Amino acid sequence: MESHRILLADDEPAVIRAVTQLLDGKFEIVASVDNGQSLIEDASRLDPDLLVLDISMPMMNGIEATRHLKKVGSRAKVIFVTVHEDRDFIEAAFSAGALGYVLKPRLATDLLPAIREVLQDHTFVSSPICMEEARKSGRPDPILEAARSNL
Repeated sequence: MESHRILLADDEPAVIRAVTQLLDGKFEIVASVDNGQSLIEDASRLDPDLLVLDISMPMMNGIEATRHLKKVGSRAKVIFVTVHEDRDFIEAAFSAGALGYVLKPRLATDLLPAIREVLQDHTFVSSPICMEEARKSGRPDPILEAARSNL
């Protein structure tokens, strides 16, 4: 097990279970929470190395919680795990301070590579199908390119 400490935040118990199984034996999961307010409280108390969180959560969404944590000086790196493929969400996530953006349908294939990249201060973005098509046609997506170059 690596010494990196991870806090999970998602209001879907199935996602927490899936992420926990993927990370079991590889990283230390210090806590899992189901809302943005608990995320802020536990992140402040536990000082994890990495936050793996959803955007859409009760009490406070993940983007707002990330902005708050960064504002108060949290050193935790952030990876969003979400269903939102919309460019506005991707842009907002990176603007808030995230380094990773993993789509839930790609959780099994993308989460571990995302964690490894983000822990090295690199960015990682799951490529939505519509954006893959843009790349195949030779037109790189500006949001993905900006995210990859550390917004």
